[in-house]
Amino acid sequence: MGLTGKTAVVTGTAHGIGIAIAEALRGCGAAVRGVDKEAADLTEPDAVREFFSGLGGVDILVNNAGGVCGQVGHPLEEVADDDWHQIVNANLTSTFLCTRAVVPVMKKRRWGRIVNISSAAGLSVSRTGIQAYASAKAGQIGFTRQMAHELGPFGITVNCIAPGFIISNPTTERQWESYGEEGQRQLVEGIALRRLGRPADIANGVRFFAAEQSSWVTGQTMAIDGGHAGL
Repeated sequence: MGLTGKTAVVTGTAHGIGIAIAEALRGCGAAVRGVDKEAADLTEPDAVREFFSGLGGVDILVNNAGGVCGQVGHPLEEVADDDWHQIVNANLTSTFLCTRAVVPVMKKRRWGRIVNISSAAGLSVSRTGIQAYASAKAGQIGFTRQMAHELGPFGITVNCIAPGFIISNPTTERQWESYGEEGQRQLVEGIALRRLGRPADIANGVRFFAAEQSSWVTGQTMAIDGGHAGL
C-alpha cells in the first residue's frame, strides 16, 4: 500500500484516532500534515482556504475532525440553536469546507483519495442522545455518496468509515465510565468480536481506502465496529 510521493492531510489529530491515521499514512510513505482546532478553525471558510493554500496541493484528505464538542444529550426542546450549529459545523461543515479546498488540485492531477470518518451514529442512532451529532454523521455518509459520483470522472475516490465505540479521547473515556460495570459488560457482549475498537482499527481502514488497491472502490461506507449489533 505504498503512498510514497503523496501528500496527505488528516484533520482532527489532537487525539487517538487522528493520530493513528496520520501514523499509518506516514508508515506507507505519505508526507502527512495533521491539523486540529488549535492549528486552524476548520469550520471557518477563510481559515480553511488559508490553511490549504499553503500546502501546494493534497493527494489524500482524511476528514476526521468532529465530535460532540463537549456536549451531552438533552431533550430536543431543550437544545439551543448554537449547540446544534456547533456540532453540525464541527462534523459536517468542516468536511465540506476541507473537501472543497482540495478538489481543484485533485482534479488537475486526475487522482485523489478522500476518506470521511463518520460514526456508527450515522448508520443508526447515537449513544450520546445528541441529535445534532447523529444528524451530522449521517450527513457525512450522504455527502460521501454524492461526492463519489461527482468526483469519480476525475479519478478521485470518496469513501467513509463508520467507527464503533473506541476509547480514544477524554469524551469517550467519560462516556465509557458513565456506563458502569454492567453497562460496559453489555456493550462488549453486543460486539461480535467481544472487544472495543482501537484507533489502529480505523487507521487500517483508511490505509485501504487511500491505497491504489482500492482504486475501484468509491461511495462506500465501511462499518468498523467489531460486528456491533444494536445499541
